[in-house]
Amino acid sequence: MTDAARPNVLVSAAKLAPEAVTMLEEAGYAVRCTSGYPDEEELLSGIRTYRPVAILHRQGIINGTVMDAAAPGLRVVARHGAGIDGIDISAARARGLTVTRAAGANSRSVAEHAMALMLTMLKDLPSVVNGMREGLWEKTSRMTRDIDGMTLGIVGHGAIGSKVARLADAFGMRVLAYDPLLPPGPLAGPAERVETLPELLRRSEVLSLHCPLEAETRDMIGREELAMLPKGAILVHTARGGIVNQDALLAALDSGGLSWAGVDVFAKEPLEADSPFRTHPRVVPTPHLAANTPRGASGMACGAAESIIAVLAGRLPALEGAVVVPGGLPAGLVPAA
Repeated sequence: MTDAARPNVLVSAAKLAPEAVTMLEEAGYAVRCTSGYPDEEELLSGIRTYRPVAILHRQGIINGTVMDAAAPGLRVVARHGAGIDGIDISAARARGLTVTRAAGANSRSVAEHAMALMLTMLKDLPSVVNGMREGLWEKTSRMTRDIDGMTLGIVGHGAIGSKVARLADAFGMRVLAYDPLLPPGPLAGPAERVETLPELLRRSEVLSLHCPLEAETRDMIGREELAMLPKGAILVHTARGGIVNQDALLAALDSGGLSWAGVDVFAKEPLEADSPFRTHPRVVPTPHLAANTPRGASGMACGAAESIIAVLAGRLPALEGAVVVPGGLPAGLVPAA
């Protein structure tokens, strides 16, 4: 079958992992990509050209306007990853679309990146390296921190947060976790459960965020919350940009209340060229690449591709927790919420 005769899957990014492309092509679909971070007009243009039966969402915003333009052929929107804040879930539900996500597929990659940021900041590596490049030799004049015995507070003890807990425990850290979405009782793994966010903040020398961006978590970490952290604490942020108030974060760094912030996600992406997060001396910024390892990228792409294939065949996706909005899936396949 030629590509012209195949139903199309539109990828809202410039590329998709080759393994996922192969999966979709072998299932009888043609894969079409936009450019990176497509705006609404580019998405609409791609929809008019390709009339997709599915959108594999990596970048950009999939809103009601985009969904309507793809009607009536569009049946599924599959997220390339776990965070679904770039998809208008209410609009998808109202239109009877199925929405899936590749939950957990990139969890190890993101957990490792969070630990890399944490260790970099606890050992003051950015400023140490800059000193070396400027000709300094700070062998006797600089002290960094012991990681063993420090207290790590984790917000969100899901697939990623629970892995961060185990990695931190291996370094000898005391691990606390706050997650109101989990059933009551002790947490699996080394983390001690903390019942309120303020209690967690007051005890956390390092704070690492691993929760979704929802109405309840938008600006969850603001000026008051940052002030609750012990003086000199560090923040590791690999979740979603809107969870932390960026102005409050910069103010906490400038005042010395916070000693470092390692930030992989931002309220607006790509990050503006003149953003202070690019140049602030106490920020370690990375361009939302925590999941960008071969295993992480392949897992997310293949998870999304398999979900598309399964949904269009009337089956439940293989990945546990993949279905966010059942849409047109047979009611008997989807567990009750």
